[in-house]
Amino acid sequence: MSRKPVVPCVGDGLVVRRVVMRARDVVFFKGIVEASDGLAAVFAEHGGDLVVAAPASRVQELDAFLDDLCPELGAMRLAP
Repeated sequence: MSRKPVVPCVGDGLVVRRVVMRARDVVFFKGIVEASDGLAAVFAEHGGDLVVAAPASRVQELDAFLDDLCPELGAMRLAP
């Protein structure tokens, strides 16, 4: 049986940011996000293709967080 990634169901009140990084950095990235006081949830669609979802009330904090972290990991933020 082959496993296929599922696009996360993100509802009202959440913002989504897409990030692409090396697959080997995903676990590290997810660990940092999870340690960030409930800032966001990370969904891996395929390898290093990620969806990061956060409450709309924390969108500025999320964007600043990604602006700081992505360059360190050589990751690329895609347009929302």
